[in-house]
Amino acid sequence: MVGIKPTDLQPTAAVKFFGAGTAACFADLITFPLDTAKVRLQIQGESTAASGSAVVKYRGVFGTIATMVRTEGARSLYNGLVAGLQRQMSFASVRIGLYDSMKQFYTRGSENANIVTRLMAGCTTGAMAVAFAQPTDVVKVRFQAQVRQSDGLKRYNGTMDAYRTIARDEGVRGLWKGCMPNITRNAIVNCAELVTYDIIKELILKHDLMTDNLPCHFTAAFGAGFCTTIVASPVDVVKTRFMNSTAGQYSSALNCALAMLTKEGPTAFYKGFVPSFLRLGSWNIVMFVSYEQIKRGLTRTQSSWESPF
Repeated sequence: MVGIKPTDLQPTAAVKFFGAGTAACFADLITFPLDTAKVRLQIQGESTAASGSAVVKYRGVFGTIATMVRTEGARSLYNGLVAGLQRQMSFASVRIGLYDSMKQFYTRGSENANIVTRLMAGCTTGAMAVAFAQPTDVVKVRFQAQVRQSDGLKRYNGTMDAYRTIARDEGVRGLWKGCMPNITRNAIVNCAELVTYDIIKELILKHDLMTDNLPCHFTAAFGAGFCTTIVASPVDVVKTRFMNSTAGQYSSALNCALAMLTKEGPTAFYKGFVPSFLRLGSWNIVMFVSYEQIKRGLTRTQSSWESPF
């Protein structure tokens, strides 16, 4: 459109929806080994407490990655990647792509959203994402947690086999295992991640510290990743433990949290904190920077189609 800069064009809800899912998949491809290491560290105390053994297999994020590569091969770092990408396309498209639309819904079309409105929008889209995409998260966690046995057997042979096996052995409800702690986690993550990014970016632009470009997006994304890790780590550990547990191991997510507290102490809720931060920080940077660029690219393309002359 003549006389309008690309940065002045407002992306549509469809552009945000598709762009968020695409950017999240791109971020997952880059940071997935860190996420797998985080899951292994989070469930490590569980097996130790159950067996009464003090043997620690994984030590630190890079030590975990090295151990997995040595004992299971490099491909083990990407166990559950297919389910992870399925999860991001469904989760991120809703929780991130619809965030601005939900803000406008709560403000009845106004662009001036206060902190309460932003928190409500983050909680809403986070819960909506879990409502229909929970099975992808369950399968992803199961794949990341599984260790190849000495006889070469694995818990699941493939993504679709995992969906079928869980539904057959645990019922359809098994695919929605940990749904409530995941709703809680996603509400917290969404609020911490999106609201923090929103506010930091807004303050940077308001005080003319940077322009609306890559350094600004990088800074806001890094801050959002750190804040998200701090507030979401305890819920994330409980979610991972509960999703990966065998039938009857825990009666509920709350029972899982209490078992962790009594057997391993409060520090158990921050197991895998470093890989969580490395993963969330890097994931946020890649995702938000990609998301901003994808939105601009798709908006320019859409504009050129609508106004070819």
